[in-house]
Amino acid sequence: MKRAFPCLCLLLALAAAALPSVSPAAEPEVLAHPWVVPPFNREPEAYFTNLRDGDVREAPFVLRFGLSMRGLVPAGKTAERAGHHHLLVNQPLPLDFKQPLPFTEKYIHFGKGQMEHVVDLPPGTYTFNLLLADQGHIPYFVFSKTARITVTKRRALAPGENIVGAPRVEILRPVPNETLRGPLRVQFHASGLNVAHADAKVAGTGHFRLTLARAGSPPEVLNFRAGQTEVWLNPPKGEYQLKLDLVSNTEPGTVLATTPAQKLAVAPSPL
Repeated sequence: MKRAFPCLCLLLALAAAALPSVSPAAEPEVLAHPWVVPPFNREPEAYFTNLRDGDVREAPFVLRFGLSMRGLVPAGKTAERAGHHHLLVNQPLPLDFKQPLPFTEKYIHFGKGQMEHVVDLPPGTYTFNLLLADQGHIPYFVFSKTARITVTKRRALAPGENIVGAPRVEILRPVPNETLRGPLRVQFHASGLNVAHADAKVAGTGHFRLTLARAGSPPEVLNFRAGQTEVWLNPPKGEYQLKLDLVSNTEPGTVLATTPAQKLAVAPSPL
């Protein structure tokens, strides 16, 4: 037994040395800020921010997309591990993740960096899967859980009716005036606007910028240049004003959209 122990240690050391090293540059989705923490699942994931499995809806309705530990970039562009969303309607995830996704009514591509889609389907039961893919529509291993929904009614929009609303950005979570303990998730959304990795330099796109202000301290400004649409934070206890901007990727200093400041109270963590 005494002879086996050093041999085992040597094998473990050799195995560890053989693993590829991961430098900070390989994780562009994690901002270098002391308040930023990894998400609980620690895995990239696409998801729906306003839909749950089993939901019952009337069409048309706006379906919103979320993304964890990755960023957005339009189709045909490459920037680190960013990608663009695809909505699979009544289609399972592909068996081969090395083949590009087809262009059909059941594989809806969002190649401009969109974060939402107007669903206008006849009454029936449907499955939705959200899948992130690269510049050539080849899927990443980043997808949502399957959502099964029922559309009960399809109504005609009134003349001039726009269910999406004006172009804008929003903080989906936390809601205004909420009191939370850290770590907490901050989710962003853009309606009628396109989000992209800043390095792709695509005209008409922007990246998110979050400002957290508190009395007696300089504001904390977080720039999500890799096209991220959420962040997990563990800020010190206190009262904050949160403001979200969408900053142009091609016009320095131009803010495409902004939110009003909203209050957030961070409670001390339990002992």
